[in-house]
Amino acid sequence: MILAVDPLLVDGIDLAVVLIVLLKAGVAFAMLLVSAMLVIWFERKLISDMQNRIGPAMAGPWGILQTLADGIKLFFKEDLLPARADRVVFRLAPYLSLVPAFVAFAIVPVGGDFTGGGDGTVSMFGRSTFLQVADPPVGVLFFLALSSIAVYGVMLAGWSSGSKYPLLGSVRASAQMISYEAALGLAIATVFLTSGSLSTHEIVVGQSATTWNVLATGIVPFWIFLIAGTAELNRPPFDLVEAEQELVGGFHTEYSSMRFALFFLSEFMNMITMSAIAVTLFLGGPAGPIVTQRLAWVWPLFWFFLKVMAFLFTFVWLRATLPRLRYDQLMDLGWKVLIPTALGWFLLIATLDIARDLGWPTVPVVVIGVLVLWGGAALLSSAVRKARAERLEDAEADRDERAGTPAGHGEA
Repeated sequence: MILAVDPLLVDGIDLAVVLIVLLKAGVAFAMLLVSAMLVIWFERKLISDMQNRIGPAMAGPWGILQTLADGIKLFFKEDLLPARADRVVFRLAPYLSLVPAFVAFAIVPVGGDFTGGGDGTVSMFGRSTFLQVADPPVGVLFFLALSSIAVYGVMLAGWSSGSKYPLLGSVRASAQMISYEAALGLAIATVFLTSGSLSTHEIVVGQSATTWNVLATGIVPFWIFLIAGTAELNRPPFDLVEAEQELVGGFHTEYSSMRFALFFLSEFMNMITMSAIAVTLFLGGPAGPIVTQRLAWVWPLFWFFLKVMAFLFTFVWLRATLPRLRYDQLMDLGWKVLIPTALGWFLLIATLDIARDLGWPTVPVVVIGVLVLWGGAALLSSAVRKARAERLEDAEADRDERAGTPAGHGEA
């Protein structure tokens, strides 16, 4: 029932339908895997150009031999298994991070003609279908569920290693991912409210008929999604998961060889998937002008690729530019800025929808809503400043008390 939205499945399932679904799944997996390897080279090459690094820029044509050498090194390294590790969970954890990235990409429409009221349907071997593996009615909730499952891969990897340093890294990584997932979900909820659908295909159709959701939702949810998505991916400046100076490498300290490579492959696959989801939810997906009717089916694929590349370039640009945040700054940004802002904006959009349905004037509703949000932000900011000042006073009092304690009368 969930998959019956695709016109391919409306008239029942036969051998041709099964083969087409398997073909779409195989092509999607192959494209995502190859794209992840190309993005590794793309990031190395781009950062080397931005930061004037010699290796990735000069080793082979366009620096491609640097990435090839690293892949060969990881493939032939010894696959270690710590003596105190939980063997089953230790081996399973990398796949718990890798599989959700691919499965989440299955709901992304990568092509199809959405111009002029088109519904994005394409003909494949005499059957009508969408250029996506599946289009469940709760597609974006499916994406949120899979992003939650990815947390287990990180947590179980640190716990199963049998060492305290990976465990500390996995706990901190899990706290980061869960915290920013709240802001991510609220930003996506604003898209639900504007589009009136949880289907990724229907969201793209709605944007092609009116305007992109980045404008329809007021831009703010888009920026929240971008920041929270960067933190979810553990990308700089939120890469506290891999703070080598503090955690000796983080949750994957005890991993080597291909299992170590799987974690980073999943990171790059997640980066591609998150970019594709952002394009789908906010930037119209593959929708775009058909410049010429000759090979018209290529243009949606081109626009989708171009939009995803813009996000990937942004992720690399942030990595090459921004320093890593402190952990208290990271958590403050998530809990004290992004979550309140996303929740307030969601309530504002909901109020506007109710006012539109009841026929209320839009301008007074917007003004009152903005004033309420501004007042709430001022109260929250005041509470945060007061709590910070009290903590500083308590810390100074403790320091003065310790400084005034006579020698030999300290703690036992």
